[in-house]
Amino acid sequence: MLLSLTRAGRLERRSLVLATLIIACPGAGAGAGEPLEVVQRVKVYGEPGRFAGWPANHGIWSWGNEILVGFSRGYDKDNGPDYHIDRDKPEDFLLARSRDGGATWSIEEPKPPGALVGTRGMRHGTMPPGLAEERPRELDERIEFTHPHFALVVHMEHHQHGASCFWVSFDRGKAWRGPYRLPLFGRNGVMGRTDYIVLGRDACLLFLTSTKSDGTEGRPFSARTSDGGRTWEFLGFIGPEPRGYAVMPSTARSSATDLVTTVRLRDFPRRWIDAYVSRDDGRSWSFLSTAAPDTGLGNPPSLVRLADGRLALTYGYRARPFGIHARLSSDQGRTWTDPIILRGNGGSQDIGYPRSVVRPDGKVVTVYAFHDRDNPNRFIEATIWEVGQR
Repeated sequence: MLLSLTRAGRLERRSLVLATLIIACPGAGAGAGEPLEVVQRVKVYGEPGRFAGWPANHGIWSWGNEILVGFSRGYDKDNGPDYHIDRDKPEDFLLARSRDGGATWSIEEPKPPGALVGTRGMRHGTMPPGLAEERPRELDERIEFTHPHFALVVHMEHHQHGASCFWVSFDRGKAWRGPYRLPLFGRNGVMGRTDYIVLGRDACLLFLTSTKSDGTEGRPFSARTSDGGRTWEFLGFIGPEPRGYAVMPSTARSSATDLVTTVRLRDFPRRWIDAYVSRDDGRSWSFLSTAAPDTGLGNPPSLVRLADGRLALTYGYRARPFGIHARLSSDQGRTWTDPIILRGNGGSQDIGYPRSVVRPDGKVVTVYAFHDRDNPNRFIEATIWEVGQR
């Protein structure tokens, strides 16, 4: 039995909803020699009348086979093809935890109550009723980034302007401290989501998005702390200032010296994902490749490094046929395979925003928002997958 949320928002014990195992043959575009071998799909969270979405707005963390992912929960309302969340009702932020590598999940409310909400709610929702708004404060002690049970989450005031803040946990996300203020780094706004790489006990890199020079969304950049999070230094912009927007970086270490990040871009009507490399721990960046030339109506990337050194990019494809795609790179992001379809049968463009982690056995766990043609309710699902050895 697992803890689950009732429709009224209370936690109750409930059995696992769904787990199916599919052995897949190489699909169209899977790439020669790189067939998708195993897919296991597991329902993480879903309730009639409720909307669940956007793991990429929150983050994912793992400690061996224990995985934690954040997501938004609201109320379902048919607003047409774009979104099915009722913007007139509250949105809250929940955590899903798996202790067996993504095969089963339990739902948790962040502790203390209201933790991880952000300063004025997220892009798509409002503060839960009765929740006092806690303003970000200065960090009063150094963070030990190498603590074995460490997690960090970044949230923002608004997706086009305002400030960002962060919380930290030293018990695998069971309790959170914060919010702690992030600087504006000389920009009009910083719109942060969770993407970081730990460098040492006192040192950590953050990958954030700022306003452009005209004050509109957005341009990604890297920042660093060397004093346990008490101060943060702007390092460098990731790519040139876009005509449209470049947002939501997702970063992985591709070697002992290099970082690769993937960025969501839009220059209407085109929407795509580019990859950039840094060879000096985030101080400077250069263009590598277009990792996904078409994402339909746009979706953020999630980038991880596989056990064999390849990079794996996952993202939602928000055009017909709607689904969750992956691409692989065997040369540190310079070239990519054709799309590998992890999940098809999507019901509309209102899907995606994935986050992925690599298990100790090398399999990838990708968590995303979804709904299929037979189910209008938006739910959170996990796909566990692997590809053949190169």
